[in-house]
Amino acid sequence: MSSFDLLLFSLSRAFCTPIAVFFQIQGCLICLVLALGWACAAYVRNREIKQMKDCMKNGNSLSFLCHDINELEHSYQINLPRVTVIMPLKGFGEHNLHNWRSQITSLYGGPIEFLFVVESTEDPAYHAVSRLIEEFEDHVEAKVVVAGLSTTCSQKIHNQLVGVETMHKDSKYVLFLDDDVRLHPGSIGALTREMEKNPEIFIQTGYPLDLPSGSLGSYCIYEYHMPCSMGFATGGKTFFLWGGCMMMHADDFRQDRYGVVSGLKDGGYSDDMTLAAISEAHKRLITSPPVAVFPHPLASDLNFGRYWNYLRKQTFVLESYTTNVNWVMNRALFTTHCYLSWGFVAPYLMAMVHVAAALRFYSKEFSPEEMTYTSGGLSLVTFLAICTLIELLSMWNLTRIEVQLCNMLSPEAPQLSLASYNWCLVFIAMLVDNFLYPVSAFRSHFSQSINWSGIRYYLKDGKISKIERTPRNKDMGPVFTDLGGKHLYGKKGMPTRGSFLSSLSRSLAQWHQPKKFDN
Repeated sequence: MSSFDLLLFSLSRAFCTPIAVFFQIQGCLICLVLALGWACAAYVRNREIKQMKDCMKNGNSLSFLCHDINELEHSYQINLPRVTVIMPLKGFGEHNLHNWRSQITSLYGGPIEFLFVVESTEDPAYHAVSRLIEEFEDHVEAKVVVAGLSTTCSQKIHNQLVGVETMHKDSKYVLFLDDDVRLHPGSIGALTREMEKNPEIFIQTGYPLDLPSGSLGSYCIYEYHMPCSMGFATGGKTFFLWGGCMMMHADDFRQDRYGVVSGLKDGGYSDDMTLAAISEAHKRLITSPPVAVFPHPLASDLNFGRYWNYLRKQTFVLESYTTNVNWVMNRALFTTHCYLSWGFVAPYLMAMVHVAAALRFYSKEFSPEEMTYTSGGLSLVTFLAICTLIELLSMWNLTRIEVQLCNMLSPEAPQLSLASYNWCLVFIAMLVDNFLYPVSAFRSHFSQSINWSGIRYYLKDGKISKIERTPRNKDMGPVFTDLGGKHLYGKKGMPTRGSFLSSLSRSLAQWHQPKKFDN
């Protein structure tokens, strides 16, 4: 027996010990729990589809706007509350015009204004959205607001708060949208309707349906978002909050209730994490209606390096906090997510050893004693394969139902299709994303700084303590945003062609030598 065979069989034997079997069964259970969560989310979304179909059978061809056709009567529409939609912009990319059009062409029947908030007139988004507003100036109430540079919080939060200061004095609700959100015609009406039904709602939210562009990086983004999607498909109360879609009471900002303005302005990095912490501290209600799922096309050139930058920003939010309780919750989430991520990947690494050992055994003649360990390992591999298949089928089913729901909610838009999804890449993305998440989380924990769209933020005690902006003549900062591939500056730069490994190596080098890169 060669030394390689000896090592292979020794590892296979070691992976059949009780502790190793425990981790492999744990990985299978993680798959089954995810499958169950997606099945429940699919049930909620599918229930909405059936309700819309029933409405259409009963003669309501506009069920994508509302289930009760009487709500479309003029006498009802004129009493709808005023809504201000605030969109903080940064850069301009391939999907932005389509997304902005879907937002300003909403079929909400009440008074509504749209505020596009940019950092400066030099942002490429400024001229693009200005032309769009000119095109619709006779049909919608919209304008561009120049917010200036942030000094005490993230630029996105600064833009949002400037938008709040500018909103109409009669607005009852304010809706914050990311510029990569593609709305349905009835989305604003659906959110407002729920707010009117239950005044106790603090925030209404939704979640994106990622449309991968074909690259592994885009599938990693899709896989990263999917576990969270089950928390938004409750059809009602949820503990989750997505900053891409948040409807709130305008007076909460005017009167700084619960410290929403001061909490965001005073060192706030993440809008949704900060508001979710405030909601938890004051026992306020967050809900997510079943129709609040929005198509989110990812950039066609979304490479692996851009995915890594996005993952870094996502894990970095766990380093920000507002209270000690919030810090404890973030530490618990950090630990649990890291443990489950590597707990998910480890069984597949063990399965590879079991399969390799079995192949070596059948290709050569070995003693029956070694066959016992190989057979035990193959039993575990078979169980893992079954659980993985169940998980993928559940993910496929939820995605299929959400695609169908989005098509029904936007009947005039180009229809989405499930045919473009590559499920082999989805499986690979599951392993890659779960392996890299703890790496990114620990990197964020020890660095306490992040580069977000060319701006470097430093945290101290969970809040932004320092902001550095990279001069444009230096190529230290990114030229494109991560998901939308938006140009951050007036002149279009060349996309980064470096591999993910080079991006990761630069990130690790910065970890050890922060002064060299940060100054």
